[in-house]
Amino acid sequence: MLERYKTVRREGQKEIVIRKSRFIGHIRPVETEEEANAFIDEIKKKHRDATHNCSAYLLGERDEIQKQSDDGEPSGTAGKPILEVLKNRELKNVAVVVTRYFGGIMLGAGGLIRAYADGAVAAIEGGDEIARVLHTQIFVTIDYTWHGKIENELRNREVRTGETQFTDKVTLLCLPLYSEAERFMAWITDLTQGQAEVTKGEPVYYIEGE
Repeated sequence: MLERYKTVRREGQKEIVIRKSRFIGHIRPVETEEEANAFIDEIKKKHRDATHNCSAYLLGERDEIQKQSDDGEPSGTAGKPILEVLKNRELKNVAVVVTRYFGGIMLGAGGLIRAYADGAVAAIEGGDEIARVLHTQIFVTIDYTWHGKIENELRNREVRTGETQFTDKVTLLCLPLYSEAERFMAWITDLTQGQAEVTKGEPVYYIEGE
């Protein structure tokens, strides 16, 4: 799994006008080709009266799946520039559709390439670009006498935490960075003089800075 990757927070859209043609950039975070194609079909149905609905999507840790469509525009002037924007911005697991309503002025091949690239950038702005960072769930079970000290130490280290469970003991959900999980477990064991029960859970992504 990637320790960090960029994507968008949510589905979004943004419109720009270039020489009287309307370009509406749509974006959605997706995990599979089925999700990407469903999104593209959804936008095509919504804008069935548009001149073109050009699209691209990028999937996989190493961009293993890359697809694009010019949807009737001259070959290489729409889908490819959309895809190149996604690759240059290093986004992953996203699908983009740029809808065009023709305004009566021909743009030429170079103009179309720039316009669809700008439409893709607009879509990204509408979806809110973010970074997701990989953390590891670490469950720390301790006696109540350790609770305050450990919480204070976690705050001092700025370790992300989740829900705390209170039973006959206290179980803290700690979320250190994936790369620091083993060192974190050793630190907790040392801090509690071996009195904590430390269990590793699943890797999980969180938005950077939140």
